Amino acid sequence: MEFLSTPDFWIGLVKIIWINIILSGDNAVVIALAARSLPPEQQKKAIMIGSGAAVVLRIVLTVVAAKLLELSFLQIIGGCLLLWIGYQLLTGDEEEGGESKGNSGMLAAVRTILIADLVMSLDNVIAVAATAQGNMVLLILGLAISIPLVIFGSTLMIKLMDRFPVIVTLGAALIGWVGGETIVNDNILHGYAMAHPWLHYVAAAAGAILVVAVGKMMKARNESRTEQVAA
Repeated sequence: MEFLSTPDFWIGLVKIIWINIILSGDNAVVIALAARSLPPEQQKKAIMIGSGAAVVLRIVLTVVAAKLLELSFLQIIGGCLLLWIGYQLLTGDEEEGGESKGNSGMLAAVRTILIADLVMSLDNVIAVAATAQGNMVLLILGLAISIPLVIFGSTLMIKLMDRFPVIVTLGAALIGWVGGETIVNDNILHGYAMAHPWLHYVAAAAGAILVVAVGKMMKARNESRTEQVAA
């Protein structure tokens, strides 16, 4: 444990925590969107379980991230998953069934959080792995300390979403943006994307627009059907 007394260890720990604060903003939005429809007591459970499990996944992912990013089509599949998640969160498809869902609603929220965090962290964990420089204690400590930061950010986002519903649309657009970025960053498209830097922004914007446009259209259609049935 002599490394605990070295300045390099503590500097590295601060770096990892700071990196996670910066990179976890979009993850906090996903967690808040996934948990917002649950009862207050289940919201807290979903946020804590989802955040904790997501950090464990990040630790595992960090070890193999460099190899994963070399696989063609992996990020394309991941990006498409994010677009689907953004669409579901915007349309409220996960809310169907109301209170009768019970624990299944919380499990669905946790599942959404884990899938989204796993995909969104594919390239982010490279920065954490580089900072840890193979020190697993440093890596685990840094990510573990970031858990309460993500939980706090998610809880704050839920409160803001309740007060300002437009944030839900902006959050879904953010997920779509990251989805578009993830697709164009795939290994098979890397060379073309590097030669055409504008493609990165076009793909990201297209992902955001697609999620919001399709989500809003389907939500309006579902609300129209509900009104017709009620009439």
